[in-house]
Amino acid sequence: MRPSFISRVALVTGGAAGLPRGIVIALARDRYDVHFTFRPGGTGPEATLSALETEGVTARAHAVDFLAKPAEVSKKLDEITRESSPDVLVHGVGPMIVRRFERTMPEDYDAMIDGNLRSAVQISEAFLPGMRARKFGRMVFFGMSGSNVTMPARGLSLYAAAKSGLVAFARTLALEEGRNGVTVHVIQPGDIRDKYRSRDDARKQPAENAVGRPGSWEDVADVVRFLIREESDYLTGTVIDVGGGLTGPYERKN
Repeated sequence: MRPSFISRVALVTGGAAGLPRGIVIALARDRYDVHFTFRPGGTGPEATLSALETEGVTARAHAVDFLAKPAEVSKKLDEITRESSPDVLVHGVGPMIVRRFERTMPEDYDAMIDGNLRSAVQISEAFLPGMRARKFGRMVFFGMSGSNVTMPARGLSLYAAAKSGLVAFARTLALEEGRNGVTVHVIQPGDIRDKYRSRDDARKQPAENAVGRPGSWEDVADVVRFLIREESDYLTGTVIDVGGGLTGPYERKN
């Protein structure tokens, strides 16, 4: 169980847009005080902050560019830790470049590895010490469907490599930190075409998977909410496909 002195503070990276924004809203509705990051020059935090105004919780936005130099990223994360040390971390940052390997550029390597793998390492370095000290923590990363079995997909060589590395990193963290009260998981979203579509709307659309419909941010958020519960302390190191029974990544023609 969560020690009585632990606050309900969550940090969601990339929470200004897409699936992470849905996670921010879901956690706020569960009465978490939520901090989230946004990338300077990208989608701003205003819409997310506005959506949280009626929830009655503390919400703070932090500008962090996870593709910046490591020292700059660490400085930004240190600033967040001085303000508030979360006991729930959902790392939603993870840029994707869809391009066959023969067309990739050196800057693509940096973006995929830094944005998907190094970012996870750095954010873990920043916030694990506080979780260890409190003997409680919940960490959830976002992977790619099939990355836990290194399943290939055209156009995603660098992205798949980074996400497979992320799975290995997360499962190793789970092994090392379990006795410190910290659990670590990877969620692999599937066919979620419109990251702002509700589950009811998604049920009206067809999809090539076992359940016959695309997913929604609510489908992913509900899994996150389960994994971070106090009572979910016996679960760690899991890799969960939230894809309606999809057996692997999409084939792309890029």
